[in-house]
Amino acid sequence: METTRQQKIAKQIQKDVAEIFQKEGEGIVRGSLVTVTAVRVSPDFGYAKIYVSVFPFGRSAALMQELDRNNKFIRHALGQRIRNQVKNVPEIQFFLDDSLEYIDHIEQALKND
Repeated sequence: METTRQQKIAKQIQKDVAEIFQKEGEGIVRGSLVTVTAVRVSPDFGYAKIYVSVFPFGRSAALMQELDRNNKFIRHALGQRIRNQVKNVPEIQFFLDDSLEYIDHIEQALKND
């Protein structure tokens, strides 16, 4: 169970990473719609799992590789934003949230019946 502080830091990271994608990460996302759907922070604030949704779905594998390649840049930009709230900037990992793709698949299956 997450503490209130974990939830606050997770929401702040979610907001800041989305802003980084919009303003500084145009070269990383390259025309894809990337949404930060959730963030989970470890109890010691040392690690953050960032879940992203990608549209169009076909670009998701390439974009995930690009996010991993630019992890250091994104973490540094995040550190600039949250340095006053945490002692150490958490290590970040990106995970694909494919729930929108799943919903689209279900809708297509229902339309075909």
